[in-house]
Amino acid sequence: MTVPEDSNMAPPADYRLLMPEGWFRLDIDPERRERSVDALVNRRFEGTDNVPHIKRQLRQDLLAQAAAAFREGGIELYLSLQQAGPLTIPASLLIIFLPAPSSGTSPSLEAVANRLASDGQSEVEILELAAGPAVRVRRATGGPEQAPPAGLPGEAEEALPSVTLDYQVSVPGTGSYVLMTFSTPLVQIADAMVELFDAVAGSLTWIDGDGTGE
Repeated sequence: MTVPEDSNMAPPADYRLLMPEGWFRLDIDPERRERSVDALVNRRFEGTDNVPHIKRQLRQDLLAQAAAAFREGGIELYLSLQQAGPLTIPASLLIIFLPAPSSGTSPSLEAVANRLASDGQSEVEILELAAGPAVRVRRATGGPEQAPPAGLPGEAEEALPSVTLDYQVSVPGTGSYVLMTFSTPLVQIADAMVELFDAVAGSLTWIDGDGTGE
């Protein structure tokens, strides 16, 4: 991640997250996307060779999901490969870098929170993470036309609603933000999934230029 310079404080060079075991980082860069998707598909179907049509469809869906994440400004996309018996637990994390505006000043976290709470349907709060202040937004979407992709395509019914948790975190020394969007269609265990998402977001740390945490 590259962040703009600030005269008052040197911005971090990168960030670090602790991801749960069984989550796969899908490289969404156009030049590396296909190789990363192939690696995920091979891992998902390791030891299974009699479902070529399912593998082909999953590959197409993942490529489309990666392309959509890249178009949205994503810098990282993680998909859950965690297993619960024979089933994969569907969940995703998309990370987007929101640069500071080229003119004027960035909105405060309070302004961001007020705007996000204006729909009256989202749970919005400002809290302090180890990485700094952040706006946390929990919301539910009620239909397939609204729900963002979550987990491996084709592993959950598209008609299911989705639970989404956003963390918009201020990047120190800049007017920029990092947006982490977690999503899952498992509304039946939404609180447990959100607890997991909160733990991942809480693990965010900044890395300075020499590779050490701030």
